[in-house]
Amino acid sequence: MAQIDIIEKYFPDLTSVQKNQFAQLRDLYAEWNEKVNVISRKDIDNLYERHVLHSLSIAKIIEFKPGTEILDVGTGGGFPGIPLAIFFPNVKFHLVDSIAKKINVVNEIAKTIGLTNVKAEQMRAEKVDGEYDFVVSRAVTRIDVLLRWVRSKVAFQQGHELNNGIICLKGGDLTEEFSKLNKKKYKLFDMKDLYEEDFFETKKIAYVPVTKNK
Repeated sequence: MAQIDIIEKYFPDLTSVQKNQFAQLRDLYAEWNEKVNVISRKDIDNLYERHVLHSLSIAKIIEFKPGTEILDVGTGGGFPGIPLAIFFPNVKFHLVDSIAKKINVVNEIAKTIGLTNVKAEQMRAEKVDGEYDFVVSRAVTRIDVLLRWVRSKVAFQQGHELNNGIICLKGGDLTEEFSKLNKKKYKLFDMKDLYEEDFFETKKIAYVPVTKNK
């Protein structure tokens, strides 16, 4: 099975534009990774499973409506932001990371594949201005730290089935990390219920709604 096929396996309704954009990612990341180490070198051959499909798991639990604004904190090489921006072309994505070299790669890749709904900036999460419907991240820090960084940046106005908040990609046993949160205030989704590949066996999506009165 070609690498790109794993995306179509789980997301069969992609447009020709989306398929073309996804197809370009392998060579682009391989080329940029030679200059800037944005993902593990050994993961280039597993890019579509371990990075693209992993990022798209968020699209399995929520369909962002057109005009939704998303902040991707600690995006690194553009995950989960770039795959989600391809999948949701009418949603606005603001990707931030503290490392300038990685943001440069994100901007170049977004430009090359024609993404017009992505803005990437070198910036710490705490310094971001504005409000967003959702904040996404991939294992950038502990959930309590992430909450502290972005709580004030989550918009009060609701527009989705899931209330505005944080959606992050995590792995392993999260019992201790989430022990400080009220169990009614978050939800964990097992990726093994979404995908059959072994890589996703211990991977999870963590959703934490954020309200202004906390």
